[in-house]
Amino acid sequence: MISTIVLTTGLVLMLIGLWGALTHRNILRIIISLSLIGTGTHIMIVAIGYVRGGTAPIIDRALTVAEASTRAVDPVPSALVVTAIVIGLAVTAVLLAYAIRLYDAKKTLSIDAFTESKW
Repeated sequence: MISTIVLTTGLVLMLIGLWGALTHRNILRIIISLSLIGTGTHIMIVAIGYVRGGTAPIIDRALTVAEASTRAVDPVPSALVVTAIVIGLAVTAVLLAYAIRLYDAKKTLSIDAFTESKW
């Protein structure tokens, strides 16, 4: 059973991040908005993999083979989220380094100042 509150929280974070990325003109706010989108996605994936009253997927006396399909928590979504968090951290670090270089070049973080780099 998926928790509706956790799914709603993830969706709200994704929508706030999308709104922020589309409406703000400051590069740092756009980077934070992209991080919010990623965090909302992580929360939703973990919520989908959660089983209420579930246990680790280890077959022993606590979890028999017959009840493994209903009580075992799927470890794949959690592993994917941990990997996605590490990748998101690296991408955020690269974006922040890029923002620092842009600030050094133009002395502003507004994307309006970078019109000469358009196609």
